[in-house]
Amino acid sequence: MSVNRQAAEQIVKAVGGKENIVAATHCVTRLRFALADEEKVDKEALESIDLVKGFFSTNGQFQVVIGQGTVDKVYNEMVELTGIGRASKQEIKDAAAEKLNPLQRAIKTLADIFIPILPAIVTAGLLMGINNVLTGPGIFFEKKALVDVYTGWKDFASIINLIANTAFVFLPGLIGWSAVTRFGGNPLLGIVLGLMLVHPDLLNAWGYGSAKEIPKWDLFGLEVQKVGYQGQVLPVLLASFVLAKIEIFLKKRIPDALQLLLVAPIALLVTGFVSFIAIGPITFAIGNVITDGVVGIFEAAPIIGGLLYGALYAPLVITGMHHTFLAVDLQLIGSTGGTFLWPMLALSNIAQGTAALAMMFVLKDEKLKGLSATSAVSAYLGITEPAMFGVNLRFRYAFISAVIGSAIAGMFITLNGVKATSIGVGGLPGFLSIFPDKWAPFFIGMVIVLIVPFVLTLLFGKLRNK
Repeated sequence: MSVNRQAAEQIVKAVGGKENIVAATHCVTRLRFALADEEKVDKEALESIDLVKGFFSTNGQFQVVIGQGTVDKVYNEMVELTGIGRASKQEIKDAAAEKLNPLQRAIKTLADIFIPILPAIVTAGLLMGINNVLTGPGIFFEKKALVDVYTGWKDFASIINLIANTAFVFLPGLIGWSAVTRFGGNPLLGIVLGLMLVHPDLLNAWGYGSAKEIPKWDLFGLEVQKVGYQGQVLPVLLASFVLAKIEIFLKKRIPDALQLLLVAPIALLVTGFVSFIAIGPITFAIGNVITDGVVGIFEAAPIIGGLLYGALYAPLVITGMHHTFLAVDLQLIGSTGGTFLWPMLALSNIAQGTAALAMMFVLKDEKLKGLSATSAVSAYLGITEPAMFGVNLRFRYAFISAVIGSAIAGMFITLNGVKATSIGVGGLPGFLSIFPDKWAPFFIGMVIVLIVPFVLTLLFGKLRNK
């Protein structure tokens, strides 16, 4: 019997047998189950399986971490073994969603919208980091940027900046595509809606505050501001919901032969008018209130704000609530030009990796030692699931040590006004997304999360083993 076949049999038995599996699929590294009853899972049996690197439950899904390249082989063996049909990720989400409360469903909806666009945003963040290195004064030369000394690099940096900024300039287009898809509408209409909200004929949102006169439409006596929503999240989210629901409503009532001519034009026209007349102005104001509120809290009590967010980010990941802060990060970047929350995310990830690395020196089990080392590397590159769920949460003192280190570092960088220009890779490469003039305090924060969790984990480990 092959190793993969044996692992599949053991996993099926450990999750309660095939009768307990409602549906199953897999992603790059994990098996994803919708289980009838998670209480039937034999966690000790799962931990003893060689190929299993960890497991956790989130948003109604029970997920088993296997690893890239192996997970699909184990999944194929499991399908053949149990006879369960191959399920799509959406089918798993739909099956799991039935168990969620309203708050969990709202958080899951945000995750479903923002996770698909993360590759574009993270890529943009990395490229903006390269641009920061080339154009930031004082990095290589005193009070001068690299492009000021070597002027031949100026246009090269300019092109990089253009490529990097595209995802943020047309962010509503990305969100419109993902949100309308999530709400059951045509994703192409979502793209059109998002781009419509940042059309060049509109006053750029970033120039709204300094504009001497706001252009307006006169709709039979009703004045509507011709303002774009660059960098805004809420307007396109709500408009996408309205567009999808109108489209679904029309498709049910218009004959198939006429749908191509009527559904999309009516849906876009109605949503467009509603967006510029009501949705845009209202959500723009709400977004500014949220931005001002978050900024106000951290300005009034930076020590408490940094300490709490640095400490709470990892626990939020366990619940899935961290996805809500991606929208806040994007709103902060669009409204203020930078976010002070994302740098703490990057340091929290590093802290989890450090705690996992320390466990390699604490543990005696060779399998767990190997898992600790590989998951630490993964966390340092921004993927914390193997470290958190495979190692640190299993040995709670490691997770607590990481949280303590993250809290201290979060407090320090917040006091020093560290901000990120964009969302990048949430690990060691994260410094590329930080404003260059704040690299020094951010690097000190990195040193904190490389030392404190490591030392605390070793100390707690020795005390526990006495």
